Amino acid sequence: MAYAHVGAGVLGGFNSGLLHPVLGLDHFLAMVSVGIISAQIGGRLVWSIPALFVFVMAVGGAMGLFDIRLGGIEVGIATSVAVLGFAIAAKSFFPIFVIYGFVAFFAIFHGYAHGLEIPELASSWSYVAGFMTGTAGIHILGVLIGHIAKRVRNGEAILRYVGAGMSGMGVFILLQMAGF
Repeated sequence: MAYAHVGAGVLGGFNSGLLHPVLGLDHFLAMVSVGIISAQIGGRLVWSIPALFVFVMAVGGAMGLFDIRLGGIEVGIATSVAVLGFAIAAKSFFPIFVIYGFVAFFAIFHGYAHGLEIPELASSWSYVAGFMTGTAGIHILGVLIGHIAKRVRNGEAILRYVGAGMSGMGVFILLQMAGF
């Protein structure tokens, strides 16, 4: 199905939370995308977009932890990969408020999945700190990739192809979920 849950619960606590967004391909691609989009936009907003994601993801994590019902989690996560990858490929196509909306909306699904995956024997807060730290680290990686792309020859064009590839991965995951 989706690739969000590789290794979840194996280590417990902070380490398990840290590894969840790193080892889940769909989570990883979405988190890198958020960082790259932030770098593409640049300026003062470069850190506000990842910060929004982490904050709203924590809200989604609490929803999952307390088992507040939310449907379509895996579809929402896979769709986030497709849409955020497209946003990279489209670069300046979307207004900033739409980017904020995408990021906040999709962060709920990512956080919810993390919240559901809290191992029974782990400290919930330690796990939450781990997945928030892992997510922030992947966002920073994405911002670095975006900044490097701005400085190398044809880097921004290459980045747009990378975004298209990420979007294609999101569509591929969605197709797998649908049984294709």
